[in-house]
Amino acid sequence: MSDSPSRNTGAHVVYTELKRQILSLELKPGARVYEPAMAEALRVSRTPLREAIRRLISESLLEQQPTGGVLVPVLDEAVISELYEVRAAMESLMARQACLKATAADIEALKGILERNAAMVKFADDAMKLGMSLHTKIAEIAGNSWAGRFHDQISSQMERYRHFTNSTQERRDQALAQHRILVDAVAAGNPEEAAKLAFDHVIGARDAALRAITGTSLVIT
Repeated sequence: MSDSPSRNTGAHVVYTELKRQILSLELKPGARVYEPAMAEALRVSRTPLREAIRRLISESLLEQQPTGGVLVPVLDEAVISELYEVRAAMESLMARQACLKATAADIEALKGILERNAAMVKFADDAMKLGMSLHTKIAEIAGNSWAGRFHDQISSQMERYRHFTNSTQERRDQALAQHRILVDAVAAGNPEEAAKLAFDHVIGARDAALRAITGTSLVIT
């Protein structure tokens, strides 16, 4: 017999809330998830909570310990570097392909995102969301279904680190300037330049994230 819709809905709601807490660092890296306390805090039964936890473990957003405990993964510099390096390769690929497929309407859409980004660059959360929108639009233009799938998976993992990459006004201004140059390269149909710009941009974000994380009191291995 299949699970009831209400049970699936409940597990999804719990999953969404736990994921939000993990990605926003509301649940601190290294923190243990105690089922009774979490179920009480979320006002749910243990069954949907356990289903949500299993799903988050499968996405590497929670870790199952040999003792049976469940932890929020710590901020591991090596893991962060690997994640950004994979994303850099994906962004490079999609920027190259976007150059070959972008229409005039696509370029206008990218420029519109840039304008909104410029208007909100002083606000960290808004600037971050608009930067993500630009990369998502480039992925959409590229139209590579496998690359898009992997990009979505990587982007989900990276939400945990993104606010470290634009924590200063200097970095947000720099990111906006890099986005402008990248869009210019896509508009000019220059795939090699666009690919390099996209790669270097993500590596710069990696370095900014590592510098910020190293300077925090959060758990790092």
